[in-house]
Amino acid sequence: MISREPTIERLATARALLLEPFGLDETHLARALAEIRAHRVDDADLYFEYTRSEGWSLEEGIVKTGSFSIDQGVGVRAVSGEKTAFAYSDDISEASLLDAARTVRSISAAAQSRRARAASEKIVKSRRLYPAEDPIASLDSSAKVRLLERVEQRARARDPRVVQVMAGLASEYDVVLVARADGTLAADVRPLVRLSVTVIAEQGGRREVGSAGGGGRFGLAYFTEAQIDEYVNDAVQAALTNLESRPAPAGEMTVVLGPGWPGVLLHEAVGHGLEGDFNRKGSSTFSGRIGERVAARGVTVLDDGTIADRRGSLNIDDEGHATQRNVLIEDGILKGYMQDALNARLMGVPRTGNGRRESYAHVPMPRMTNTYMLAGGHDPREIVASIKKGLYATNFGGGQVDITSGKFVFSASQAWWVEDGRLLYPVKGATLVGSGPDALKKIRMIGNDLRLDSGVGTCGKEGQSVPVGVGMPTLRIDALTVGGTA
Repeated sequence: MISREPTIERLATARALLLEPFGLDETHLARALAEIRAHRVDDADLYFEYTRSEGWSLEEGIVKTGSFSIDQGVGVRAVSGEKTAFAYSDDISEASLLDAARTVRSISAAAQSRRARAASEKIVKSRRLYPAEDPIASLDSSAKVRLLERVEQRARARDPRVVQVMAGLASEYDVVLVARADGTLAADVRPLVRLSVTVIAEQGGRREVGSAGGGGRFGLAYFTEAQIDEYVNDAVQAALTNLESRPAPAGEMTVVLGPGWPGVLLHEAVGHGLEGDFNRKGSSTFSGRIGERVAARGVTVLDDGTIADRRGSLNIDDEGHATQRNVLIEDGILKGYMQDALNARLMGVPRTGNGRRESYAHVPMPRMTNTYMLAGGHDPREIVASIKKGLYATNFGGGQVDITSGKFVFSASQAWWVEDGRLLYPVKGATLVGSGPDALKKIRMIGNDLRLDSGVGTCGKEGQSVPVGVGMPTLRIDALTVGGTA
């Protein structure tokens, strides 16, 4: 089979969905951008998007809900200095496009008319991090229902203490087209799927919950029988473990974090503080500290939007720039921040491919993609064995972070009390309290078992949600405060 070059293929898909049905082509985009540039602006872009979403959920043995939606529209933005003017419409037409362009161009402080310079078209270079497929079409409706029913059946068969099972299957097909004032033209076709499993187990009148799941940028064929079994086993085991949990001790102690999803603590307590907008405004605890030691030796933190098939990866960011592998902290030294175009220009640094937005109805801002810490040299068993008295946390629920101070509060959804290197019993109600920068400096051992999460992360910032990935190896952090229930 002969296939087209990825960039050409994605542009053709975007034109077919977002331009041609509405009688538009690149000349209309150029005309709208010229309208904006007729006044003095530093930057401008058009962001077209078509999104088709589907969701199914099972509870009490039956599929109770199913949803399907289609959304499409265009966002028009002009930037002058620090000011942004933005308009959007779900009516994709030449008239609405030009009307939005004339509206946002008024941002110009001087409002002095000048001759618009023609920008030569620049196609973003090719890459293919994930298949340009529609995951919704990769299974028919009856097969999706049967998939969820298998999840429910296997969870109940796993242990008689499982009394309730909830499962959800979500698919999304997202096509974007970005045209920038500098002539950049870029498109992306973004599949996204996720399967989630939650079980409730009961024993002696006590009920506990366990959850698992995953996904990424591919089709539903990813959820093989073996993959379903893994999610079911993880969810059931978490619930059964929690049935045996005791109240968590409180106080300052050694804490070991397991690999993978516990990287959400790194994402929240450190990652947000390294986003360009907070640092340009001086509101982050990391502001103005490039080149300084901000973490223990051996700590290297990356944000990488180029990992194949990952939930947080993108061929291009939402400003039309290629995503990158960005080193944020290297061997404990702060190396840089995550940047979108606006903040990079104002800070006089290169953009990093981190401009992201929830949809065409939102402005872009610097956001994380896949944020993780590199592995060290310690065997994870050695790290756990090093605990005299402390906590071993392998899964987390919700948390809160203050960007300015870096202080965080996180709830461990699965953890064990450890003495003399032995896991004595699971604990419940453990809350980690501390400061991101302080915690980085208290890292004493880094495992050789780097793992990324299974593909479940969604990050919120200023009312916008985007899919992300997190990860870390096993870590030992000394003298971390644990709020418990004991």
